[in-house]
Amino acid sequence: MRKTFLPRRPAARKALVVGALLALAVPGIAYANTVGVTVKTPGATMGPGSAFSEISTSAACSSGLISGGGINQAIGTGTSSNGNKINGTSPSPDGSTEYTGSTGVVGTDVAYWLGIGGSGGAVNASFSSTPYAMCFTSSLINHTQVVMNKIAGPTTSGTVGLVTASCPAGTRLIGGGARITPASVGSLKPIASFPTFNDSAHAFGQKAAADGENNPDSWTAVGWNGGGGNSGNTTYAYAICSGNNIDISGATVKVRHSEVSGPTAATSGQTVTAGCGGNDGKLIAGGAAISGGNVTTTNFTGPGSVGDHLNGSYPSTSGGTPVGDGTTTAASWTAVTHTGGVSSPGTYSDAWALCADDGV
Repeated sequence: MRKTFLPRRPAARKALVVGALLALAVPGIAYANTVGVTVKTPGATMGPGSAFSEISTSAACSSGLISGGGINQAIGTGTSSNGNKINGTSPSPDGSTEYTGSTGVVGTDVAYWLGIGGSGGAVNASFSSTPYAMCFTSSLINHTQVVMNKIAGPTTSGTVGLVTASCPAGTRLIGGGARITPASVGSLKPIASFPTFNDSAHAFGQKAAADGENNPDSWTAVGWNGGGGNSGNTTYAYAICSGNNIDISGATVKVRHSEVSGPTAATSGQTVTAGCGGNDGKLIAGGAAISGGNVTTTNFTGPGSVGDHLNGSYPSTSGGTPVGDGTTTAASWTAVTHTGGVSSPGTYSDAWALCADDGV
């Protein structure tokens, strides 16, 4: 009988087949994080040009959905530089409308971010605000929702109005924002916007999420009153959450946080940057604060002077430089803080970066 011999497969080919089978059989050996973020910014809008007023700017996602956003301000020099301040960094359904009505889930699949710049009692021609939208994509998280909460106040000088918005059960926090009204109270401003947890360990939002913590479920905003009175003062917090009915059990959002001392001298500023490491996932959002320090271990306290405020909270390079329109590789978040016309002892500046891996 004639015998037929099959050709032997090369050893290298066998190894490839075995490797492929192992990758399929053993969970966690190979997967791709499908989270992507493109930063969109239209550039600066000048103003405000008069005291006790504000300008509203917006950045839009032509594709993807908002996971967060930011703002950066130009303030000029001299004592008039104390007058430019952030009044809001918050989501919008259309680039102009604000979520300031009833609390709860106020929007879905939002694609616009507002950067709102306000003025105190002094202005100069250099004032401007630049908004940033973090345009998020993921093969897992393909829908988002905005949760808003608000609190009346702060009403008296040197007091805070702290409010926390929490994501619905079974969803994942991916960003957040803050807003105060009205602009006519020039000493009123949000001085903090940060990720947190709705649990006793974080005093139900009064303590911020710490560096290295995973999967915060809430966002806190803090309003600060410099003494200009109360004309219906309101502080708003916004949490950007994944949509309902998405299995987010394999998705991880890691917090990165950095705190530095200052600014403490009158008419001075400070910057601080937090960044996502190589295994943290993609930068999707960030936060900022000027505070009394130790914000992750003690309940939030106000900074050393009633004139202290924020001038920036934005995606950046590791050195704190704002990234440009269309950037897809941003890995850091920078906060810019500023004092008013008097010294501010015991004041600290904080930045948070949220880094996401959808586990797909």
